[in-house]
Amino acid sequence: MSTQQPPMPQAPAAPDWQAAPGGAYPGYTSPIPVVRTHLGHALASEWTKIKSVRSTMWTLGVFVVLVLGIGMMAAALVKAHSGSESLSGQTPLQLGFFGLLLGSMCIITLGVLTTASEYGTGMVRTTMTACPSRLRVLTAKAIVFFVVAFVVALAASGFVAMVQTSMLDGVGGAKTPSGGDWLKATLGISLYIALLGLFSLLIGSIIRHSAGAITIMIGAVLAPLVIALFMATQSLNKVREWLLEYSIPSQMSVFYDNSLSSSGPTGWDPLWIMLGLAAAAFAGACALLQQRDV
Repeated sequence: MSTQQPPMPQAPAAPDWQAAPGGAYPGYTSPIPVVRTHLGHALASEWTKIKSVRSTMWTLGVFVVLVLGIGMMAAALVKAHSGSESLSGQTPLQLGFFGLLLGSMCIITLGVLTTASEYGTGMVRTTMTACPSRLRVLTAKAIVFFVVAFVVALAASGFVAMVQTSMLDGVGGAKTPSGGDWLKATLGISLYIALLGLFSLLIGSIIRHSAGAITIMIGAVLAPLVIALFMATQSLNKVREWLLEYSIPSQMSVFYDNSLSSSGPTGWDPLWIMLGLAAAAFAGACALLQQRDV
């Protein structure tokens, strides 16, 4: 007596847009265009982020207020004492140093927040998911931040330089600034501040903690000068001179031909020093970014 096997159940037919088991898709085309991503997409993303957060407007706004406010206040005070030779042999452009020194703290803060804040909020995971190339993300952040910081610093320093020159023309024995003086007091100092902010951005990427990175950068700006002022012993004289020569405030003052030390960097040397520091920090940030998890 033969036994009949029950028929095997048939798999349901696949829809037209879905491939049958073991088959291929029958000419389906996704409505979403597929394009190869590049650095331009990362730049557009970082530009959208940096212009959307409130910290950008606050830090840059305070920077402009400090540069213009302190610069004009210094010019007004010098003009009020026009009977003295307060600017004898000097250019009015040197008065812009004070506002830019304080304003650089705002650029440092914004640079750190551009990278470190994403680690604090967890947004970095979304960023790296959207763009798995970590080096591309860091490069885009660096480019966007540097351009923004440079443009704002150039506009603020250029404006305050023009106002100070017009207010103090021939006042207090001031001399007329040359073309080189103008170039260093506007373009040179703006590039230096933008590179200082970029260095802070990279330190933020290395530290991954906003408060810690900001503290380190403020200490790097102020600590060498403060320590040097208390080194009064003869045995520490060389260390004191080195700290005075290469402290960030002293390097910034070189662009106004008013260095805190008679030796050390001159001309455009501070720019190359900061560029070297930023390059070394970028290499370190790239290496750590590739090794560590987000």
